[in-house]
Amino acid sequence: MDKVVSPPRPAPDDRFDSARVAAEIATLAEKHTGNDAAFRTALAMLMKAELAKARTEAEAQLLRDRHGRRCAERLCYVQDAIIRLLFNAATEYLYNTPTPSSSERMTVVATGGYGRGLMAPESDIDLLFILPYKQTAWGEQVAEVILYCLWDIGLKVGHATRSVDECIRQARADMTIRTAILETRFLAGDEALYAELVERFDKEVVEGTAAEFVAAKLAEREERHRRSGQSRYLVEPNVKDGKGGLRDLHTLFWIAKYVYRVREASELSERGVFDPAEFRTFRRCEDFLWSVRCNIHFVTKRAEDRLSFDLQREIGVRLGYTSHPGMQDVERFMKHYFLIAKEVGNLTAILCAKLEDQQAKAAPALTRMMARLRPAAKRRRVPESDDFVIDNNRINLAVPDVFKHDPVNLIRIFRLAQKNNLAFHPDAMRSVTRSLSLITPQLRDNPEANRLFVEILTSDNAEPVLRRMNETGVLGRFIRAFGRIVSMMQFNMYHSYTVDEHLIRCVGNLQEIERGGNDEFALSSELIRKIRPDHRAVLYAAVLLHDIAKGQPEDHSTAGAKVARRLCPRFGFSTADTELVAWLIEKHLVMSTVAQSRDLSDRKTIENFAAVVETVEQMKMLTILTTADIRGVGPGVWNGWKAQLIRTLYYETEPVLTGGFSEVNRAERIRAAQAEFRAAFTEWPEADLNAYVARHYPAYWLKVDLQRKIRHARFLRASEQAGHKLAINVGFDEARAVTELTILAVDHPWLLSVIAGACASAGANIVDAQIYTTTDGRALDTISISREYDRDEDEGRRATRIGETIEEVLEGKLRLPEAVARRASSGSKAKLRAFVVEPEVEINNNWSDRYTVIEVSGLDRPGLLYQLTTAISKLNLNIASAHVATFGERARDVFYVTDLLGAQITAPTRQAAIKRALVHLLANGDAAEKPAA
Repeated sequence: MDKVVSPPRPAPDDRFDSARVAAEIATLAEKHTGNDAAFRTALAMLMKAELAKARTEAEAQLLRDRHGRRCAERLCYVQDAIIRLLFNAATEYLYNTPTPSSSERMTVVATGGYGRGLMAPESDIDLLFILPYKQTAWGEQVAEVILYCLWDIGLKVGHATRSVDECIRQARADMTIRTAILETRFLAGDEALYAELVERFDKEVVEGTAAEFVAAKLAEREERHRRSGQSRYLVEPNVKDGKGGLRDLHTLFWIAKYVYRVREASELSERGVFDPAEFRTFRRCEDFLWSVRCNIHFVTKRAEDRLSFDLQREIGVRLGYTSHPGMQDVERFMKHYFLIAKEVGNLTAILCAKLEDQQAKAAPALTRMMARLRPAAKRRRVPESDDFVIDNNRINLAVPDVFKHDPVNLIRIFRLAQKNNLAFHPDAMRSVTRSLSLITPQLRDNPEANRLFVEILTSDNAEPVLRRMNETGVLGRFIRAFGRIVSMMQFNMYHSYTVDEHLIRCVGNLQEIERGGNDEFALSSELIRKIRPDHRAVLYAAVLLHDIAKGQPEDHSTAGAKVARRLCPRFGFSTADTELVAWLIEKHLVMSTVAQSRDLSDRKTIENFAAVVETVEQMKMLTILTTADIRGVGPGVWNGWKAQLIRTLYYETEPVLTGGFSEVNRAERIRAAQAEFRAAFTEWPEADLNAYVARHYPAYWLKVDLQRKIRHARFLRASEQAGHKLAINVGFDEARAVTELTILAVDHPWLLSVIAGACASAGANIVDAQIYTTTDGRALDTISISREYDRDEDEGRRATRIGETIEEVLEGKLRLPEAVARRASSGSKAKLRAFVVEPEVEINNNWSDRYTVIEVSGLDRPGLLYQLTTAISKLNLNIASAHVATFGERARDVFYVTDLLGAQITAPTRQAAIKRALVHLLANGDAAEKPAA
C-alpha cells in the first residue's frame, strides 16, 4: 500500500503568516463552540495583536531600507490577509452554509486607496461587499462579522454593500464612486461575481467616457490644490493632497487606467505614455512620497498627512539626511521633497500632452498669464522665428531638433511665448527638459541668450514665464547659483515658500508695483516712476538675485553680492550698475530692520540709516526692493502698519540726504496727515477735532495709517464718555491671522510689562506691538496676538479675559508672575520646540544720542515679552520705547532704555551684566518662567 504523504506546508511569508493565524482561529473556534460572542471577541483580540506585531515589523523594515512603497505594499498585504481570514472565519465557523443558494454569494472587494494595493499605517480601509441581487440575511451577517471585528481592532473602515447592478448605476451617476470602482481589487469570496463587475464596468461605464472622466479628475485636482494652497512650494506641505503630492500621482494613474485600460503602473511605459527614464522618475517620486507618509503616520500614530515643522526634522533623520555646511539636515530633506513635487508636476504635464495627442480631452484654456484670448487656429509660424509654431494658442517646436540646432532657442522659446502672449505646449516643455544638457558654459556666456533673459526678466508677465523656466530646469541651469537654491526651504515659520519660489514671486510683486493702482504699494509705485530709467533693469536683477546665496555658510547678503558681481557683467550690465545690484543685495534687509525695530523719531536713527543708503536714488531703489521682498515672504506679512513704517523712514531720511531739501518736508507731512484725518473723519465738531489732534505727538501722525487713526478717535471718545480708566478694543486681521487689542490706559512705567504678562497668562502670543503716548498722559497701545480660535466670538472672549487681567494687576488684585507661570506650565510649544534660535543680545549707544538701545533676538515663546520687560525693569532700567516684532519662530525686540537717572548705560561692566542676564533668560525659558520667590 502506498504511503500517504501530506503536502509540505508552504513557507510562511515574512510579512504575515496566514497559515499559522488560520490554525489559531480554528483552535479558537473549537474552544468556543456554541458561544459565537466569545469566539468573535477572541477573534478580534487575536487579529489586533497580529496587526500590531505586523505594523511594528513594517516600521522596523522601513527604518532599515527606507523603501516607502515596499512598506505600503507590506501593510496592505497584512490588511488583505486579515480580511480574508475574517471572511473565512465568518463563512466557516459562524454562518456556514453547506449548500448556498444563488443569492448567498458575496465578494469582498478593496476600493479607493486601499484598492491600489498601497496603504499608510493609519489609512482608512474602504470595502465594497458585492452581492448578486439584493441584500440577504446571510450577506448581512457575514459583512457584520468582518466590519465589527475590524472596528474592534481599532481600524477606520468605510464600507458599502451593493449588487452589481447598483454599482454600475451609481458609477454612471457619481464620479467619486466611479473612481472607487476603477481601483477595486478582489479580496475574498466569489471571484465570478467580481469578474462580472469588472467586465460590466468596462463596457457600460468606461467605454466612450474617457474625455469626461479626464476633465472631471483634472478639475478635481485644481480644486484640491486651491484648498491646500496652490503653490507646490509651501513650506508645510500636505504629502497626500498638496500640489506635487501622492494624490497627484494617483490622479495620473486613475487617468491612465481609465484611458489606456492599464492595471499596473509599469504598463504606462509599455503604452508609450512615459519613456523608461520618465517611468523611473514616476517610481522614484512614488517611493519617496510613500516613505514620507508612512513615517509621518508611524511617528504621529494618526492619519496625519501634513508635513508640519515639528515633524520635518524627525522625518528627515529617519530618512537618513544629515547636516552639511550652510544647510541643516531638515533643510536638505525638504529640498529633496520639493524637487520630488516638481518632478510630479512634470509627469502630469507629460500625461496631459499624451492625452491631447489622442484628443482624449479638449485643448486647455490659456493660462492665467494671458491678457486676452486669441482666436483658435491651426499651426502657424511664430513671428520672428522659423523654429517655433503656434499650436492652439501655445508655442511648440517647428521641428524636433530646434534646440540642438541652436541652443539659444532654450531661452528664446520663453521670450517668444511671453512676447506673443502664448501658453506653452506640453510637448515643447518636455523637449526643453530633455535638452538641458545643451545649457553649457558657452550658452551661459552667449550675449544673445543673456539679452533674451534680461528681456524676459524686465517684460510683462515675467513671473509666470520665470516659474515655467524654473519648473523645466532651464533657470537653474542657465544661472547655476539659482540652481543651488531651487526647492530650498528655510527651516523657519516666517517664510511660506521655498527660496526659488520666493524670488519669482518677488519679481511678480515688482511688476505689480510698477503697474500701480494697488494702495498697498502706493509709495513704491510712486518711487519707481522717479528712478533713473537705466536703473529699472538693475532693480529687477536685484529683486531676482537678493536671496540667491541662501544655504551657504557665509551671510547670504554678503555672499549674494559676490554672486551678483560675477553674474551681472554676463547680463550686459556696466561696472557701475553691477556694483549697484551688489549694493542692493548686500543691504536688502537694512530698511526693513530699521523701520520695524528702531525709533524713527530719534534723529540718530535717521542719520545712521542715511549713512547706509548714501543717496536718494539708492534709497528709492532699496524701498522698492524691501516692499517687494516683504510681500513675497507669505500671505499677510506685508500690511498697512509696515507700509506706514517704511514710508515714515523714507520721508524722515530724505531731507538728511538732500541737505535739508525734501520733496515733502516733515512739518508739511504732519500737517498733511492731520488734514487727511480731518477730511476723512467728519463726525465731530471742529473744536473737538482740534483738541483731539493736539493730543497726539508728531510721530503718531506719521506712523499710523488713516483707518487706524479713525478707529482710535472713536475708541478714545467712547471710552472716555463711558468713564473707563482702562478700555480695550478688539479687532481682527484675517490676512495676518492675528487679533488686535487696542488698549487705552493711564500711562505707567510698568504698563507694557503688565500688558505682556496679561497676554501670557491668557496663553496669547504677542507678534507685534505699536506703542504710543498722548500729550495728556494716556497710553494708546495696539498689541497683535496670534489667533487661537477660528470664531471671532471666541477670540473676543479671550480679549475680554486679557483686559480683566490687566485691570486686576493694576489694581493690585493679581500677581502676574504666578499667573504667567501657571499658564506656561500648561501650555503647548511643540511646534516651537522644532526650532533652534541662538540667543543674541546687542547693547548699543550709537543708535541714539539719548538712549541705550538693547536689541534681543531669540526663540519666541508665550510670555517672552513679559519676561524681558520684567527683567529689564529689575535691572534698574527705564524703558522709554519698545519695538516688538516676530519673524516666524524668531522674536526680535528692541528696547530704548536709560538708567534710573535718565542717562545712557556706558559702563562696560554694567553692559556685560545686562547682556548676561538677558541671554540667560532667552536661553533658559523654563527657568525664567518660574514665579518669583
